[in-house]
Amino acid sequence: MRDQPIEEVPLSEDAVSTTDATDSVLLFVGGPLDGRVEVRAARHGDPLPTVTHVHLHDGPKVVHRYDLQPLNDSAGVYHLRTRHGG
Repeated sequence: MRDQPIEEVPLSEDAVSTTDATDSVLLFVGGPLDGRVEVRAARHGDPLPTVTHVHLHDGPKVVHRYDLQPLNDSAGVYHLRTRHGG
């Protein structure tokens, strides 16, 4: 550890605002991505209606699907799809 004090530097407005007004903010609910927040840049187009998350490990492949519920033009929530369909 260092004994020197850490100098605090104020953040510029550019550093605080990293999203464009047309970017989408997406929240994941449930499953392994629960609580994840992603910002999808507008240049990538609209958010996908379904996102598939594949987890590979020593055991079998585990697949989770998330379905988008738009909240407005720039925000949405991906909910974990249940096994009974979507």
